[in-house]
Amino acid sequence: MAANLFDLTLHEARGLLDSRQVSSRELTQAILGRIMEVEPRLKAFVTVTGEMALRQAREADEAMAEGRVTPLTGVPVQIKDNMCTRGVLTTCSSRMLESFVPPYSATVVERLYGQGAVVVGKGNMDEFAMGSSTENSAFFPTHNPWGMERVPGGSSGGPAAAVAAGECLYALGSDTGGSIRQPAALCGIVGLKPTYGLVSRYGLVAFASSLDQIGPLTRDVTDCALVLNAIAGHDPRDSTSIPQGIPDYTRALEADVRGMRIGVPREYYVEGINRDVAETLKKALETLEKMGASVEETSLPHTRYALAVYYILAPSEASANLARYDGVKYGFSYKQADTMWQAMEKTKQHGFGPEVKRRIMLGTYALSAGYYDAYYLKAQKVRTLIRREFQEAFQRYDVLVTPTSPTVAFKLGEKMEDPVQMYLSDVCTIPVNIAGIPALSLPAGFVDGLPVGMQIMGKPLGEETILRVAYTYEQATEWHKMRPKL
Repeated sequence: MAANLFDLTLHEARGLLDSRQVSSRELTQAILGRIMEVEPRLKAFVTVTGEMALRQAREADEAMAEGRVTPLTGVPVQIKDNMCTRGVLTTCSSRMLESFVPPYSATVVERLYGQGAVVVGKGNMDEFAMGSSTENSAFFPTHNPWGMERVPGGSSGGPAAAVAAGECLYALGSDTGGSIRQPAALCGIVGLKPTYGLVSRYGLVAFASSLDQIGPLTRDVTDCALVLNAIAGHDPRDSTSIPQGIPDYTRALEADVRGMRIGVPREYYVEGINRDVAETLKKALETLEKMGASVEETSLPHTRYALAVYYILAPSEASANLARYDGVKYGFSYKQADTMWQAMEKTKQHGFGPEVKRRIMLGTYALSAGYYDAYYLKAQKVRTLIRREFQEAFQRYDVLVTPTSPTVAFKLGEKMEDPVQMYLSDVCTIPVNIAGIPALSLPAGFVDGLPVGMQIMGKPLGEETILRVAYTYEQATEWHKMRPKL
């Protein structure tokens, strides 16, 4: 058992709460104390909701005393700041929404409240989820707890850093092209991007609607299954939500991969991949092989086009979604303008940061007359080919395993002047969003004292298989027990 309350996993905390060894109030106070201690250096939160958390902890203690208990009751969570929280600032780490307080909560937030969760605050992120390092936040960059001069990944860098540093016991992030999995890998924790439509997007501030998906960031695979149980399921308010029953994902947690077929697509070992990262993955696959899985190299040739497809489709959808920020109904509004058109222009000029503006311009260009067929339509056709290629691969293999990120956490500022190098950080994660399939990143070792993530991909609604493979590997190793020294 962890020496400090903030070092616990969610399921360890559940055990202590259920046996009355600790109250939710004590656990929440320990977490808020941890936030006060490390947050000045880490900067993982945009908003800390201390008073609300203590009120929710008191309510959770009362519920537990009456026998109303769920796996999440009384356990502190951080929520990425692009999910609406009624009465609590929701900024998307942007000047555009700096003072926006939503009048309603996202479905996932309602589900956590319904389970008696304790929300300690909102996580810092790349502005409107556009980035791979959390350096595009309009407020401040987040630091990696394994190396304060390094990035935590992005765009869910705040949630990943907060979980790794013990500022919460789990978090919710969103993943449009790797924004849960890549920071999970760089911060040495578990991150799951579920099948598109498995978790409601209602109340998630949209970046690219056909790619966005909410998922858990946790310390181990058991916690990941517990959180997925709480947030998955049909929501009539989200037209893309899958209308079907949800299994108990914790039942998939068997340490057994005997007879399972694992494919290793060679295209993910891209030019520029850190050799030590590739070597770490090789050892991880050998561990799974020793436990009875068959591991085989395979090929997904259309993978090489995924990055180009993504940087046409995602900015195109972003340019449409972000057109609503005109300074009229909510958000930042430029007041010193002579005309309505000038006011809208200046609102966007001053409200959005450089990366958001870059992507809006890319998307507007791809959708413009004369270029739509050449770019957007062609990208949609290649998306179909990528999806089909995954379908064929999953007829031969139970899961596909790749690196999550081609490198370990890079230094703050290292890639800010070179957007293409920054975009390449997501080369291993983007195909998953394009195909709408689930994928999980979990700790698989360290290179130069920094965590390395292994990515396990599954067929649509194949979360149970992914969790089983991840759990088997986790039980055979100690990586998930490592904590950064802050």
